[in-house]
Amino acid sequence: MPVQLLRTLSDASLSLYARLVVRGRDRGDVPGWVLVTIMTAGLVTALWLVADDKLKQLFNDALDGVVGNAP
Repeated sequence: MPVQLLRTLSDASLSLYARLVVRGRDRGDVPGWVLVTIMTAGLVTALWLVADDKLKQLFNDALDGVVGNAP
């Protein structure tokens, strides 16, 4: 009977350890996602500042081509 009790305690402690380890790793990498989001917003802003006039012209040309007002 003591062997069975030791096995049960061992299994319970391994199960608890596995839950704690997995739970700690299951949270994800929030700071990494925040960094990716901020960097993406920065790149879009920089591109917008540099190419604002060209992007407007490209958009207007595309709309004119669809509507039929192309030069």
